[in-house]
Amino acid sequence: MTLDDLPTPCLVLDRVVMTRNIARMAEAVGRHGVALRPHMKTAKSIDVARLALEGQPGGITVSTLAEAEYFSAHGISDILYAVGITPQKLDQVAKLNAMGAQIIVITDDTDTAAGIAAHPQPPRTLIEIDTGESRGGIAPDSDALVEIAERLGPRLAGVMTHAGHSYGAHSVSEITEIAEHERAGVVQAAERLRSVGHAAPIVSMGSSPTALHAVTLTGVTEVRAGVYMFGDLFQAEIATHGIDDIAVTVVTSVIGRQPGRVLIDAGGLALSKDRSTEGREKDYGFGLVLDLAGQRSYGDAIVRRAYQEHGVVELNPERAATLKVGDKLRIAPNHTCMTAAAHDRYHVVDGGEEVVAVWSRVNGW
Repeated sequence: MTLDDLPTPCLVLDRVVMTRNIARMAEAVGRHGVALRPHMKTAKSIDVARLALEGQPGGITVSTLAEAEYFSAHGISDILYAVGITPQKLDQVAKLNAMGAQIIVITDDTDTAAGIAAHPQPPRTLIEIDTGESRGGIAPDSDALVEIAERLGPRLAGVMTHAGHSYGAHSVSEITEIAEHERAGVVQAAERLRSVGHAAPIVSMGSSPTALHAVTLTGVTEVRAGVYMFGDLFQAEIATHGIDDIAVTVVTSVIGRQPGRVLIDAGGLALSKDRSTEGREKDYGFGLVLDLAGQRSYGDAIVRRAYQEHGVVELNPERAATLKVGDKLRIAPNHTCMTAAAHDRYHVVDGGEEVVAVWSRVNGW
């Protein structure tokens, strides 16, 4: 079976490109002598996880309990659920842990910390630290840090942070500065806890940009990153990888033709409506158009508009005239996490057009 045989729209994963991306991250983190805890929120696939974990201690990060259940059922036990836990989810975590998982949760809330400690089967817990993203977490010097630690008691496992604001950087030097602020903040929080008698064995930080460009990770025990495995147009724009390092694309069919543009059957649901590159140096619309071999035969042709099930591709009129209804294209996504979320499987290729495997994904919450 080849890509031309697939029903469209569908998701394609180039294993050669992905393996190269995984090796690059492993090398970048490995030079600091810290563990890599791959974030599986993008891939959501045991087949990808096994490749990402080669040479690593074996722990992963997830963003849903559905992922935690799926990966634990496939033999991965060391799992960090990196979304603030709610009291209502503690029973589900306890159930999974009783079945052999070792799920760690996070919180930045004093009441939730007390609820965790009071649970009959309290999970190990990290305190979430805000090192500049202003999403979740408390400041490293917050009075609440010690209070949360005291409420968690022996269930305290350490601290974690995420420099999601690194996505707003416009140069590698800026990412490097953010990485150091991220590292210094989470290490400061850990040292504060230790100074008052609390153990903090886990000091966890990471985003793909800061993991790759950090100058030092002194004091950090593990790094979390996820999108690096697949890459996307936005990550290429912020120098996480090159434009040829995007491992995931969407195969789509031409369903209509007009002068200077074609209509395709991949719209907002198949591609997502993420416009993250809109504010960057190069705006890729709703995705970059490639030929079926994954090459940029159409230059800078992009999906200019995205409806629910329709996309409008603008391209050179002469090139548009060569396409006919039924021809297939591949679209490199703006934000691969969002794009992949609409699909339930990967059609795997090894650098060509032959489909060598089909890998399932776990979706939902």
